Amino acid sequence: MVEQRDGVGPRTRRATLRDVGALAGVSFKTVSRVVNGEPGVSDELAERVREAARQLNYRPNHTASVLRKRDGRSMSIGLIVEDVVNPFFAAIHRGLEAAAMDGGYSVLTGSVLDSTTRERELVETFSARRVDGLVVSPNDDLVETLALERRNGVVVVYIDRLPGRLDADAVVSDNRAGARAGVEHLLASGHRRVAMVGDTHTIHTAEERYLGYVEAHAAHGVPLDQTLQARDVHGGDAGTEAAGRILDLADPPTALFTAQNMLTVGAVRALRARGLEHEVALVGFDDFLLSDLLDPPVTVVAQDPDQIGRIAAERLMARIEGDMSPPQVHVVPTTLLPRGSGELPLAAGG
Repeated sequence: MVEQRDGVGPRTRRATLRDVGALAGVSFKTVSRVVNGEPGVSDELAERVREAARQLNYRPNHTASVLRKRDGRSMSIGLIVEDVVNPFFAAIHRGLEAAAMDGGYSVLTGSVLDSTTRERELVETFSARRVDGLVVSPNDDLVETLALERRNGVVVVYIDRLPGRLDADAVVSDNRAGARAGVEHLLASGHRRVAMVGDTHTIHTAEERYLGYVEAHAAHGVPLDQTLQARDVHGGDAGTEAAGRILDLADPPTALFTAQNMLTVGAVRALRARGLEHEVALVGFDDFLLSDLLDPPVTVVAQDPDQIGRIAAERLMARIEGDMSPPQVHVVPTTLLPRGSGELPLAAGG
C-alpha cells in the first residue's frame, strides 16, 4: 500500500490503479472500469473501489488516458498572453475558462512577459502536455513555431491579433472604430490639440488604434501635430514618461488619448504629478480596475475581453470537434464609457 504523509516530510509516490485495487481487494481491470465509468461492476464493488481511492487520495493519470484514447484528445487547451496580470488578459482568461469548462475542457495559462524565447517555450511546453489547441496573442516571430504545431494536429486561434501568415481564426476588438470614437469624443468638445500615447507600432492593435486617431482628426478637419504623438511606448512607467514629455511642451495638448490600459495608468500619474488631472481631458482605450473611482473618473473606450475569451474558446472547441469551415476574423464591438476625465471642457484645458 502507498504510504500517506501529511505536513512536511519525504515525498511519497502517487497512488496507482494497482494500489487502489490492492486496498479494495479487487483486480486492476475492475478498478479501471470504475474509474473510467464503464459498466460491468456491481454497486458494492464500485463503492469499495471509490472508498479505496479516497483513502489513497488517488488522482487519475490523464496523460495516460490520452495515450489510450483513439482520438488522442486531452480535453485541455493552452492560453498564451502577454501578461495574465494585465486586467484585459485576466478577463479574457476568465471568459475563455468559463466557456471551456462548459465544454468539458481544462485551461493551462502562461504569460510571455515580453520574451519571445519564453513565448516559444510556452507553445512547446503546452504542446508537450498534449493540449488539443492553443489560444494565443503572438508576435510575428512565433508563426513558424505555431505552423509546426498545427501540422502536429494542434488547433490555433488568435486573440487581439490578426493571424497574418497563419491560416487561423482570430477574435479581435474593433480597435480602429473604438479609437476613432474616443478621439472624436474629445474633438467634439472643442479640443484641437489632442495628444496620443500609443503602444508598439508593429502590434496590429496598436496600429489600428493609431489609424483611428488619424481618421478622427481627418473627419473633423483637424491637422495632425507630430509633436503630440508618442508611439512605441510600452508599459506604465514608459507611459508616464511619454505623457509627461508631451505635457511639458511649450504648447501642450488640452487633451490626451492613450491607446492601451497601462499607458492610461501612466498618463494619469503624469497628469496628477503636474496637478493637471482636472485641466487636461483624458480618454483611454481599454478599461482598468478602479478607473471609475479616480478623481476625475477616467473615460475609456471599453473592450469586452470576457466575450473575446468566450468566442475564442468556442471557435477552438468547434475546430477540435472537426469544424472545417474557412477561418474567420470575429470582431467584437467596443463601448465608449464617459465618466468625467474625457468630458473636461476646452476652457478648462486651455
